[in-house]
Parts: sequence; C-alpha cells; structure tokens
Amino acid sequence: MKLGEVGSKVRDSIVGTVKGAGTVADTTVDEIKDTTVRVLKGAGGIVKGGTDTIGDVVGGALGAVDQIGEGLLKVVKGVVVGVVSTVGEVATVTAGTISDTVRAAIKGTAAIGGDLTKAASGTAQGVFSGAKEVGMSATDAAFSMAKAVVTGTSEVGGDVLAAVTGTVQGAVKGAQETGGDVLTAISDTARGVVRGVGEVGGDVAEVTRTTISAAIGAAKETGLSVEDAASAAASGALEAAGKVGQSAVDAVTGVVGSTVDGVKVVVKGNNA
Repeated sequence: MKLGEVGSKVRDSIVGTVKGAGTVADTTVDEIKDTTVRVLKGAGGIVKGGTDTIGDVVGGALGAVDQIGEGLLKVVKGVVVGVVSTVGEVATVTAGTISDTVRAAIKGTAAIGGDLTKAASGTAQGVFSGAKEVGMSATDAAFSMAKAVVTGTSEVGGDVLAAVTGTVQGAVKGAQETGGDVLTAISDTARGVVRGVGEVGGDVAEVTRTTISAAIGAAKETGLSVEDAASAAASGALEAAGKVGQSAVDAVTGVVGSTVDGVKVVVKGNNA
C-alpha cells in the first residue's frame, strides 16, 4: 500500500513509539492516539486534505502493524481516536468524517491481510471514544460507523458477517468505556449495519441474526441482560429496515420472534 508523506510519518512514529515502549503490549491506546495527533498537527492538520489525507493517515498506522507484526486492534483504535480528535479541534466532525475514517481502517486492514473482525472492533471502540472527545452524538457516530464497516468490508471483498460481529462487540465496549448507554449503542449499531447491508444488496435476514447473536454474546461477557441486548438489536434492525424497503422489513420480521443462541427475540416497550 503506497503511502504519502503524512501516512509514512504516522507509520514510522507509531513504530518508534512501540519500540520505545518495548512491545505492543507495553504501548497504550492513548500513546498511539497521541502519536497520531502529534504527527497530524506537525504536518498542518488533516481537514484540508479531506478523505485522501484520512486514508493516508489510517493506512500509515496499519503499515505500522505490518512492521511490528501485532497489535491490530490497539493501533486501529488509537489512530481512529487520533483522527477524530484532530478533526474536531478545527472543524465539526460529521458522519462523513466517521465514514471516511472507518472505511480507511477496513481498507488498510485488508491491504496487510489483517483480521477484519479485530479491525472492526477496534474501529468501533475508537469511534465511541473519539465522538465523546469532540462532543459528537454517540447515536450518530455509531450509526455512521456501523454502516461504513459494512460498506468498507463489502468493497474489499471481506467477510461482512465477521466484521459485523466485531463491530457489535466493539460498540458495547466503546459505550461502556465512555459511560454511554450500552443498549442504545447496540440498537444504533444494528441500524447502521442493516442500512449498510440493504444498500450493498446483502442478506438482511442473515446480518440481522448475526447482529443479534453478537449482541447476546457481548451481553454475556459484560453481565447485561441477554434478552434486553437481543431486543435492542432487533429494534434497531427493524427501524433501519423500514428505511430500506418492504423486503428488508419482511426479512427482519422473520428473525424477530425466533430464537437466536437460545434467546427468544422480542422487541420490547416503545420499540414494539
């Protein structure tokens, strides 16, 4: 993957940070974020270059992973927070900013043969952290992030369902780390996933089932109610399906009311 000047500086700086710490395990996400921000500010920022610059920066970070041989989730999370934070200092972070950053992370991961599930999880966590730093709505960030994961994964020919699983897992962790509402994060992520799959012509029923399964798995790991997690995912999927079309509504409705991973999927309360 050919890098520009800024991307090369990001790559070399992250490699230097890791070597200075000893190993990836000794390097924190904040150190990677701070390294990214420092390079961007030294290069005159990121907003002027727009999408191309964001792609170069994220590609550079992923190039560092290729050199150090590990630490994909940590590096992706750190560079995503760094990009969003830097943009937020000089401009409003928009859905387009989130989408460009997420798709660059997916593309960069595919370019180095990395694990898209880990990349999606790290990206989701980074988006939640970055959104909180710049005051962006977590709901808007989660939706844009999840939609972009699906679009980006489809563009590189990756396993969309695996990426969706990582996205939901990352959204739950990201919401917890930033003090957000986890069930809302699940619902917003499901909305983005289903909208994305609907737009690329994927299997809406299958991605809905995968999203619910991932939400249930994340709930088990974090002590949340699995029923509530499944309901939140189903609610978000139904809302998105209504924007996609009747065939999508039918597909999601076919999953709602079924049993996923031993949990009866029921849309609760005001979402019914």
